[in-house]
Amino acid sequence: MSEETWLAARLIPTSGINGAEEQERRATSALLAVMSAVREFGRVLTQSLGAPAGTVQTFIEVPFKIGNQQLFPDGLIRIKRGQRQWTALVEVKTGSNALRTEQLEAYLDIAREQGFDALITISNEIAPVPGQHPTAIDRRKLRKVALYHLPWTEILTQAVIQKEYRGVADPDQAWILGELIRYLEHPRSGALEFSDMGPAWVQVRDGVSAGTLRAGDSAAADVAGRFDALIRYACLRLGRRLGTDVTPALSRRDLTEPAARTQALVNQLSTAGTLTGSIRIPGAVGTLQVTADLRAGQIVCQVDVEAPRTGRPTTRVNWLIRQLKDAPETVRIEAFVIHARGGGATDLLRQVRSNPATLITDPARELRAFRIAQSTLAGTKRGSGRGAFIDSVLTAIDDFYEQIIQNLKPWMPAPPRLRTPEDVTPVQPVAASLVSTAISSQDNPEFDNSTARDSNSANGGQREE
Repeated sequence: MSEETWLAARLIPTSGINGAEEQERRATSALLAVMSAVREFGRVLTQSLGAPAGTVQTFIEVPFKIGNQQLFPDGLIRIKRGQRQWTALVEVKTGSNALRTEQLEAYLDIAREQGFDALITISNEIAPVPGQHPTAIDRRKLRKVALYHLPWTEILTQAVIQKEYRGVADPDQAWILGELIRYLEHPRSGALEFSDMGPAWVQVRDGVSAGTLRAGDSAAADVAGRFDALIRYACLRLGRRLGTDVTPALSRRDLTEPAARTQALVNQLSTAGTLTGSIRIPGAVGTLQVTADLRAGQIVCQVDVEAPRTGRPTTRVNWLIRQLKDAPETVRIEAFVIHARGGGATDLLRQVRSNPATLITDPARELRAFRIAQSTLAGTKRGSGRGAFIDSVLTAIDDFYEQIIQNLKPWMPAPPRLRTPEDVTPVQPVAASLVSTAISSQDNPEFDNSTARDSNSANGGQREE
């Protein structure tokens, strides 16, 4: 038998998974075990949840009794540091299984009775806004117990960033973390990617095309929320490749009032047929803005770049063109001038390369910024794969970052240079009687101090009248 058919032994095997219950149990046990074994990974996951930095202990299927009912939360995390102890219950879902409100509220009751600090939920659901929970919960049950949600995608992203970019001190622990990554990336683990725009997608898509979608339609709110979740998933996916924390660019109001953000997207979808989102990438020249135009069937990615503050208009345009030498010629560039309202001169990159003056409407007016945009076809299917809306958005974001944003650098003024003797403008000779006896950096460098002393001696130390 050929060795190519042999399966390598794994610390966390994917073989033998039968059904959703076994899938959830194995994923929970693997995750919690690695959190306690790899100190850096356990810390990065619990730090944002308010846990102290200390020894991590983990348990699975801990029994609790509430009334006459016996309940078994999937897991429990306990962290001790000195006299302080932080404890959280864990509820896990894999595959397409969704979190259930009644189950979470029962676990919140248990946590409150036991004096625990939090309930952590893990599933493939992604909340539209970071910090928001994807399941509706009675807010009164959160008075003494905090509720947190970690998508499997975020857990996988943090694992990859910690192992590949931040590092793990112990080589054996790094190998253990690598085994968890390998397990979560396997299709049978149940840690799925974002793959569905929801059952309301077709209705909303057709309503936008026909012009019949209304702001009050509940289907529009569902699609708007899933689009925000898609943008957040794209951030996690891109951050996993870059090794940094890529996040949605949201205002403070969006974070504190996610319902208002969703309603704004619904209004935009019903009036203009578009959905918009922004991505903040550390070190990038600007925010990556994404617009899904369902009427035109296009995905538009764009970034705004400040123009240089010195030089002629053509010099500033050429500064940008040099950085876009590897960009597709169909990229669209728009130039904005200072104190101007509305849009500026716009043309495709292939035209600007041959004639930079196409972006200059008035040579006397100073350019202040450029907008670089790229349009691609939008998929129509609700799921993932060829011809799907999700894949078209993810591909557009990845390509725009790779071909354009990562090659752009902000303009920096040249540093001041020291003057050389050749740069000093020669001065006219000055009468010896008018020259101070103390040499200054402002005096003629050819002037000899001894000449001034001889002059003063000849005059008896007195100035000529």
